[in-house]
Amino acid sequence: MTGAEVLDIGREGIWTLIIVCGPIMIVGLVVGVIIALVQALTQIQEMTLVFVPKILAIFVTMLLTLPFIGAMMSSYMTHVVDLIIASN
Repeated sequence: MTGAEVLDIGREGIWTLIIVCGPIMIVGLVVGVIIALVQALTQIQEMTLVFVPKILAIFVTMLLTLPFIGAMMSSYMTHVVDLIIASN
């Protein structure tokens, strides 16, 4: 395996990571901003108020995107294994 192929595998791994984690991180960000706006409007400054809705939203998002995450990770791993087999 050449250095360029290793860099391609690394680049594909980083893009797979971004695509897999993107929806979960976006939902966490949106829920956090909405809760921060509600806290600012109502002047409730309880620090623990942010965590429960954010955890629930991230958990629901993970459940909904689990088939997509599994398919992406499986296709990436299959591609890496095919490259390993082809290099031998």
